[in-house]
Amino acid sequence: MQSDPLSGSRDDQNDLYTVTVADHGIDPTPIPPASAGRPARRTDRDDERFGWRDTLIWCGIPIVIVLLIRIFLLGFYSIPSGSMMDTIEIGDHVITEKLPHSMVPLKRGDVIVFRDPAHWLDDEGGGFGGDYLIKRLIGLPGDLVECDGAGQPVRINGVAVNETAYIKSGVAPSNFAFRVRVSAGHVFVMGDNRSNSADSRYHQNDGSNGLVPVSDVVGIGLVTYWPLDRIGRLDSHHEVFRDVPDASK
Repeated sequence: MQSDPLSGSRDDQNDLYTVTVADHGIDPTPIPPASAGRPARRTDRDDERFGWRDTLIWCGIPIVIVLLIRIFLLGFYSIPSGSMMDTIEIGDHVITEKLPHSMVPLKRGDVIVFRDPAHWLDDEGGGFGGDYLIKRLIGLPGDLVECDGAGQPVRINGVAVNETAYIKSGVAPSNFAFRVRVSAGHVFVMGDNRSNSADSRYHQNDGSNGLVPVSDVVGIGLVTYWPLDRIGRLDSHHEVFRDVPDASK
């Protein structure tokens, strides 16, 4: 018996209808929401929220970084005395490096900032940034630092050094004689203005023979940043001590 081409199951008829409809260009898939494909409109509240977030990111983070650098890496000081002239003038502002000495070892010639070891400020005529002083490091632990006075050069471990690169013009290395063996864990310091510096030479009876504990050194001078006409690097003049042998030799 032949089947009627127009007859068939209800499912076959539905399939035929679906194909016929699709053939007329109608997509049977669900229509996406009207907002799809278009960017959502930002509200004033969104703008306010993103504005505060941007402010915290672009302003807050740099401020935190600067504060961390200021606290842990750099020190800022104003100089009230003339003991380091002409290297540092009265009123100069200096920046120091605060890295641990295990990372930046102290060297002869470094301009260092240190805590007042034994009331030196009473003779210095005022410190800066609290109980701190600034001098040039001349002798390291174990060094023998001496001078015969009367304008004679300073000798370190028997070698005379020419300090004209930084000593104030017209000022002698020392107007009086001294001889000091630098003990372990200490340094010997002098001002560049030797005629106006109450440094290690003047404190032989302070209990530490005029020496500064290394643990009291809080920074190494880097630059002067104020006033503007005084901006410049603080030169350590390490070359002055190039021929000085180690204390052990």
